[in-house]
Amino acid sequence: MDRQHKQRLKRLDPESYRGLAWVHWTMTIEGRRTGWLEPRFFYKFREVLAHAMFRYQFACPIFCLMPDHAHLLWCGLSESADQRLAMKTVRNDLNSCLKRIGFEFQRQPYDHVLRESECECSAIEDVAEYIARNPERKGLAPVDGFSDYIYTGCLIPGYPNLRLFELDSWEILWRTLSFLKRTECFRRNDPKYAQKT
Repeated sequence: MDRQHKQRLKRLDPESYRGLAWVHWTMTIEGRRTGWLEPRFFYKFREVLAHAMFRYQFACPIFCLMPDHAHLLWCGLSESADQRLAMKTVRNDLNSCLKRIGFEFQRQPYDHVLRESECECSAIEDVAEYIARNPERKGLAPVDGFSDYIYTGCLIPGYPNLRLFELDSWEILWRTLSFLKRTECFRRNDPKYAQKT
């Protein structure tokens, strides 16, 4: 293993990944190998992500699985959400699946915690489009055909059919995230909420 892989990536303080944070995660396959991305893994990926979202109280407005890496944009749904812990669980579960077919993710994911100025709706929509256009930039989807790439999706707890880049999809997404942040389902595990009851 070379020195680059032995060194840990610098992270922000743990609080930056908690609560209602928005984080763009990138996970790369070790050695940038290809051959792991197929429909069976895609459905396992969605299952693992769905369970983690409920357990750790976050949503994934967009993900894009590429032949040698994956992009995910996550947002916390409660003050007790912890994306670093969620990512550790997701990576462990996915690596268990990948190792069965001879693959694994690199030691650490790359992350970009969105700053306050990047958390405006239009800025988040720009990040999502950047993620969605990855297949287009790599020649895996035609120009402006990125929304049809089969390994791109939106995963929001309780809303399995929500797809970005369709008519009114952003309006629906923003309303849905607002609802989920207010709903008792996620607030009941929030220490602040527990003290009030």
